[in-house]
Amino acid sequence: MPPAATRLIDEGVVIAPTKLVRRGEPHWEAIRRILEAPPWPTRAIDDNLADLRAAVAANHAGAEALRAMAANHGDETVARYMASLKRLAEERIREALDRMPDGSYEAREDLDDGSPLEVRVDVEGDGARIDFGGSAGVHPGNLNATPAIVRSAIIYVLRLMLRERLPLNEGLMRAVSVRIPAGLLDPPFPEDPAEAPAVVGGNVETSQRLVDTLLKGLGLAACSQGTMNNVLFGNDRFGYYETVCGGCGAGPGFDGADAVHSHMTNTRITDPEVLEHRYPVRVERFAIRRGSGGAGLHHGGDGVVREIAFLEPVELSILSQHRTVAPFGLEGGEPGKPGRQRIVRASGAVEPLGSIDGTEVNAGDRLVLETPGGGGYGKSG
Repeated sequence: MPPAATRLIDEGVVIAPTKLVRRGEPHWEAIRRILEAPPWPTRAIDDNLADLRAAVAANHAGAEALRAMAANHGDETVARYMASLKRLAEERIREALDRMPDGSYEAREDLDDGSPLEVRVDVEGDGARIDFGGSAGVHPGNLNATPAIVRSAIIYVLRLMLRERLPLNEGLMRAVSVRIPAGLLDPPFPEDPAEAPAVVGGNVETSQRLVDTLLKGLGLAACSQGTMNNVLFGNDRFGYYETVCGGCGAGPGFDGADAVHSHMTNTRITDPEVLEHRYPVRVERFAIRRGSGGAGLHHGGDGVVREIAFLEPVELSILSQHRTVAPFGLEGGEPGKPGRQRIVRASGAVEPLGSIDGTEVNAGDRLVLETPGGGGYGKSG
């Protein structure tokens, strides 16, 4: 196994591509040494290794399921059905594009810091060209995406255009060509990982805002909460990370759903009893944020209010979007309410937090997180 150098970057560590298992032989002790090395050793090595083992096990389970399918039905049959699924996806997306009037469909959305995301979809017959020209340059923070993230957002939105259930697959992309200019959506990655742009927020946040932009340009649905509302806190003993649900955008013929993750997997949040048992916190409130969805013929879904009291000092970080830019409505529908977050100190003092922010909290302080509502669709009577 080649040496896995670590590099400091933006007060974090980049781990070079490293094999967890090679030729059937695991390298857990080598991974342990990397994770425990200075300058930023892990606070929960057993949790980290358990997560990595779970990922390896999931890959093995998938491989075994594929082998079992091939054993039951034959390699050629499995390959034929996979190819047929791609052809079906291509046929259906071409039918959807052919139903659209030829022309250009454009949209712009700005990240909360003003960085633009622009898209132009040129539809001609049963094909389309998707161009992200005009989008921002390389982001100085961690909101950079990659072409893989952009393509994932595109394939997801194309799937939304279909009129039948169909698993996501690359056949959807056969009907489109994509141009991604260098910058926020395709930053350079030099060989030295210390010089590489940060992308963690691009995966969970910029991806959401890309979906916003594509939905807006194609007129498919109003904007959903457009963020994962990432909350992280910890100290020298532990680290905890959760994402929080919000409101979905409304669309033609339907209201938006309340209090769910949208456009990304609807992850199961930690039960309050488990959270309070394992960490020095108390969940004071977790409720629907009534009235946060945009009004319209079809109402946008409501976000949530999540209030957490801290029982000992911790460092807190927030990574979110749609705090300064409201989730848009469509066809005369009203926008949803932006999210917001604040620290209420034990003294009663209130300190607002920005879209991407962090602070130190003490025992008795509380985080009050209000997630965005979805936009409404159509003019209300």
